[in-house]
Amino acid sequence: MNEERRRELGQFLRDRRNNLIRAEHGLPPVGRNRTVGLRREEVAAFANVSVTWYTWLEQGRDINASRQVLESVARVLHLTNAETSYLLALGGYSPVRAAEVAVIEAAPPHLQGLLDALGFPAFAVAPDWGIAGWNDAYAGLYSRIADVEPAERNLLWLIFTDPHLREMLPDWEETSRHFVAEFRAEAGPRLGSVAHTVLVQRLMAASPEFAQIWADRKVEGFASRQRVFVHPAVGELVFDQLRLVPSDVPELHFVLYVPTPGTPTWERLARMVRADREDGRGL
Repeated sequence: MNEERRRELGQFLRDRRNNLIRAEHGLPPVGRNRTVGLRREEVAAFANVSVTWYTWLEQGRDINASRQVLESVARVLHLTNAETSYLLALGGYSPVRAAEVAVIEAAPPHLQGLLDALGFPAFAVAPDWGIAGWNDAYAGLYSRIADVEPAERNLLWLIFTDPHLREMLPDWEETSRHFVAEFRAEAGPRLGSVAHTVLVQRLMAASPEFAQIWADRKVEGFASRQRVFVHPAVGELVFDQLRLVPSDVPELHFVLYVPTPGTPTWERLARMVRADREDGRGL
């Protein structure tokens, strides 16, 4: 386990331990008013590990924690499935090692062809959240995508640095928090890699909001949800956001914006296409 992952593992455990409700573990308040937060020795006792060993784990020391022990600690801390997977990835128990994470700059032709065949906005995301491909409907929704420099064509970077995209998202604060939590959940095997470190440092320097959200250490697995955009030409567009993973290139995942039934989104998408064609841009 590299130093950055050890440090993140220790801080993640401390944050979660300090937010536990003592009564939910059958423990009385500490002093008169402290009802939140367990002591290290209490977590160690519940997880059936030594206090010294658990303290070293939180301190980020170079020790080998077994999968069984980490899972036991996760149960004590009441971690979600996504948080448990993140903890295991930090501990080195991930199906993908950092050195094996592929760098994908463009979707393979057969997958790009699938994107092109879809009549609604869709794009491909690489392991580092770089946008590796998109279709015409997505280019109509987010008109700047083709003009963005390849080095900045990263979903997380654009969410926090592009004011045009931010204006299109009436729920930007909620969406940005979801994205950061999902990105962290997927980043465990890459912590300590040069590419991941550079991206996070650039984001922290460019966006105080990202820095604040990143410091919260929230972890979420992807969940399909409704997304709302306000397009400058056609108004509100409401989509069901879905994600698909191609079995032959599992490093990529497709994000699909399927128009929500009962909304005028299909009609407005068609109008957007017509407007782009009349402007000579094409879709």
